[in-house]
Amino acid sequence: MKFNQLELSLGKPYPLGTGYDGTGINFAIYSKYAEKVELCLFDEQNIETRYILPGRTDNIWHGFLFGGKPGLRYGYRIHGPWDPQKGLRFNPYKLLIDPYSQALSHKIDNNPLFIDGEFEFNKTDNSDIALKSIVINESYDWQYDTLPKIPWSETIIYEAHVRGFTKLHPEIADDLQGTYSALAQPVIINYLLNLGITTLELLPVQLHIDEPRLQKIKLTNYWGYNVLAPFAIEPLYWSGQKGTTPLSEFRDMVKALHEAGIEVILDMVFNHTAELDVTGPTLSLRGIDNSTYYWLNDAGGYENWTGCGNTLRLNHPATIQWVIDCLHFWTKECHVDGFRFDLATVLGRTPDFTSTAPLLNALTKDPILSTLKLIAEPWDIGCNGYQLGQFPHPFAEWNDRFRDDIRRFILKEGISLGTLACRFSGSSDIFQRNGRLPFASINKITSHDGFTLRDLVSFEHKHNAQNGEDNRDGNDNNCSNNHGYEGLFADKYIEWNRNKSTRNLLTLLLLSLGTPMLLAGDEMGNSQQGNNNAYCQDSELSWVNWSDKDNNLIAFTSELIALRKKIIPLIRGQWWTGEISFENNNKDIDWLNSQAEPMSVEEWQSNKILPLQIMLSGEWLVIINLTKEPQHLKLPDGVWVYIKPFSESDSLINSQNYLIDTKKIEILQKK
Repeated sequence: MKFNQLELSLGKPYPLGTGYDGTGINFAIYSKYAEKVELCLFDEQNIETRYILPGRTDNIWHGFLFGGKPGLRYGYRIHGPWDPQKGLRFNPYKLLIDPYSQALSHKIDNNPLFIDGEFEFNKTDNSDIALKSIVINESYDWQYDTLPKIPWSETIIYEAHVRGFTKLHPEIADDLQGTYSALAQPVIINYLLNLGITTLELLPVQLHIDEPRLQKIKLTNYWGYNVLAPFAIEPLYWSGQKGTTPLSEFRDMVKALHEAGIEVILDMVFNHTAELDVTGPTLSLRGIDNSTYYWLNDAGGYENWTGCGNTLRLNHPATIQWVIDCLHFWTKECHVDGFRFDLATVLGRTPDFTSTAPLLNALTKDPILSTLKLIAEPWDIGCNGYQLGQFPHPFAEWNDRFRDDIRRFILKEGISLGTLACRFSGSSDIFQRNGRLPFASINKITSHDGFTLRDLVSFEHKHNAQNGEDNRDGNDNNCSNNHGYEGLFADKYIEWNRNKSTRNLLTLLLLSLGTPMLLAGDEMGNSQQGNNNAYCQDSELSWVNWSDKDNNLIAFTSELIALRKKIIPLIRGQWWTGEISFENNNKDIDWLNSQAEPMSVEEWQSNKILPLQIMLSGEWLVIINLTKEPQHLKLPDGVWVYIKPFSESDSLINSQNYLIDTKKIEILQKK
């Protein structure tokens, strides 16, 4: 096609990005300080044709290309002031992608041609190697697809990486392993269902690139948090099957999971972009409207509240609209069930954090987004960046206090029973305010960021040498316990203690009030060889090892999840009161000591390790003995029996003299 024969008319300012109506394509892009915007079209030989966008409405530049069709490759050259100290970095020699791009031409290497000049204007044109946006207009037949709408109180989240979860699965064809299609295979769906998972939370599936530093040492950003195009599906996880595209395969995956009743939540990165710091590549927002899209300091440099070189300015109307439009795209066009927001304090910065920040208000009031599952990682590294418990309803939040306190309780003997009770009760000390419900606490022991569960009980120290940072990266405060040997393969006694700790951790995770989240592979004993920051390891180190799975641990986890779904106080979705219910004449929770008497203030506050009995709804008894000796307990009145997964027997118990082993958590049921 000869683009110079096509006519560019005024067009319209909305929707932003591109829109194909069957006769042509509308282009619209926001830039407050631009003086001229050139639309650049590229043919199959990469020959460029330029048009000046003729329309400008409220800082949105727009034009309609009559005869333009989907598949067209394009970019922008933005003309305006070059004044870095004022945050103005317009450089028309650097081709820019559309912030609303739904697909890009390729990935880029670390090339100096993408640097805009830092403080000296760089006039070297980069269009030959630059990324190009691609116009997408893919229809899709969703048939009868509906969102499962799992109630928060019944939700079990499973955090997974598209590639890593299925890359080594022996029952998935080689050409499908590590792809969206793999997650839709019956063997994977059945595994999740048998485990009891209701909600699959995926690490970023938006198009990302590798940081220059990683490229230099031959590593990649495996986790995908260096996002460049948040509207575009990551093509690395596409199988390439005939008749499919990355987007259609992703939609097929969502539809298959929905048909099985499983929700899909996406991890979103709206705290920084792949343009990094001032020495990073100029690819999009920096060259389009730097001072609108990023938080800048008085010298025109970037505020680095993310640790990634820049921080998105999400209190500006243009950036707010960009985020909301993006979330609407994934919701409307891909039918996802919710979002987890990385370093979510940035979403509420004005620049100080406030729960009523413009973007948070927009999210909680949006008629579509407010009905989905919204999850915040409630911190960044800026001033007052730790904001656990401060997000508005209907947000839930990753609860690192639960993670750390439960780890200390099981592995370090470092917290009181009173603190344990707070965490077990949905961290009511943090979340029971402003009408928020227990689901607001996303309870986790592990996640992608840190040790796996097996490594948590096998390593005292991180082993991140392969990351190329001399083991400086990753958290040094892991609250882990190797049980006497640093490494995976220890003697039988150590392994016995590790297995006991693993089951104790899983028990408290899955039987605490709140929303439990399980890291993919933890239920089968997956290890990362002690690496607690495997963000750059796209290899067998970070992929889930299905061939070495612990089937006994899988069965234990599955039975534990099934047990959770039977315990009414855990799935009712209300805060516990400790009061007698008119429904069954029992308390929703009762805290008892070794003699089945109410815990005293002294016992709650004691630094001494004591046995604890937690009775739920008068029917279920959680018995915790972390002392160094077996304990003889008196159980509450009634006839009690052993239950799965703590025993295969359902025999009656001597409730006057019940013996529980050392370092053990057990659950009994009243017969």
